[in-house]
Amino acid sequence: EVQLVESGGGLVQPGGSLRLSCAASGFTFTNYPMSWVRQAPGKGLEWVSDINIGGGSTRYQDSVKGRFTISRDNAKKTLYLQMNSLKPEDTAVYYCARGRFSYTIRGQGTQVTVSS
Repeated sequence: EVQLVESGGGLVQPGGSLRLSCAASGFTFTNYPMSWVRQAPGKGLEWVSDINIGGGSTRYQDSVKGRFTISRDNAKKTLYLQMNSLKPEDTAVYYCARGRFSYTIRGQGTQVTVSS
């Protein structure tokens, strides 16, 4: 059974940082690029970032470039998202998803709330 389990969310003040993790199991992690997507209250799913299989190629949505860093540890089958300089508009449920462009296979999400 494919499982993606996110953790690391929480409440943080504007300008703060969080590091999200996503533990993968039930499939060969090194066969897939991986993505982070998010869903803000009342809005649809939004792509945030993705990373290739080896970790050497990454892409970011313009609004998070320079603030977020995606990475992966293939030995640990874990995906990460380091989020710095957080803004209130980053408030959302964050999901890791297997693959790129299609986010059907994703975890249960972790809530990130940026508020003073």
